[in-house]
Amino acid sequence: MNLSRLDLNLVVALRALLEERNVTRAGQRIGLSQPAMSAALARLRRHFDDDLLARVGGHYELTALGQVLLDRTATAYDVLERLFASQADFDPARESREFKLVASDYAVAVFGAELARVVHEEAPGIRLRFAQTPTTVVDATETLLSTTDGLLMPHGVISDFPATDLYGDRWVFLVADDHPSVEDRLTRQDLARLPWVTYQRTYDAPAVRQLGMLGIEPQVEVSVDSFQVIPLLVAGTRRIALIQERLARLLAPLAAVRVVDPPYEAVPLREALWWHPVHTHDAAHIWLRETAARVGRRMADVPGE
Repeated sequence: MNLSRLDLNLVVALRALLEERNVTRAGQRIGLSQPAMSAALARLRRHFDDDLLARVGGHYELTALGQVLLDRTATAYDVLERLFASQADFDPARESREFKLVASDYAVAVFGAELARVVHEEAPGIRLRFAQTPTTVVDATETLLSTTDGLLMPHGVISDFPATDLYGDRWVFLVADDHPSVEDRLTRQDLARLPWVTYQRTYDAPAVRQLGMLGIEPQVEVSVDSFQVIPLLVAGTRRIALIQERLARLLAPLAAVRVVDPPYEAVPLREALWWHPVHTHDAAHIWLRETAARVGRRMADVPGE
């Protein structure tokens, strides 16, 4: 494939056509007339040797190749947009730009809120957009990082990408204030016999792997995709849950729960900001990373210190 012979404007047209599935609406979306959009579709059909959009009754549907290209085109568009938005110099007090960060609701609550406060004070024209970490993060890390400005995630889940450390945390257990059989501490036997609330994503793997190495098989009664609702599912029940201490201290006043130390030396958690190498030398991204690292340094390694 000779990229020098391709018109990259066709990426914009292709995305609009595949998402709108209508030539007129696609043209209106990107500011092209209906004839110009029809000409772009004809060029794309010749390039791919495929109709891409096939008329079915009174509307268009994507062909099999068009369906394949739908996600790929959105990814390519985001990569190109970020590539051409790169800057040699960046003045946060004067610039207007949006940064997209992928993060769990834990990371947004514990770290993202403070980062947003600092950015608001120092760079009023900068916007932050937090997106939920997808379940495919481990299998498609490069694709995810290429279309975002960064990923907030602990060490031990992904590797081989640049990262800057932010802050430390540790794992603790939540139990109900009035738990009938747990007083001041949990035993390993408790972990095996009591029902659990768990976070259903897989990227808390280091903590989960440690339980397996200790021979503990949690009896999962409830699984959720939000750390922040875990206390509500523990309160007033016999359930227990493994959760980050910073978040547990933040949310404990909102539910009738208490924090209990693990009956073993839990693996520590070290949150980091990960990014794609394409961003490494971009002035705006350097500012974002340095600001995030500065916010992280303000947070003590042990909550409450």
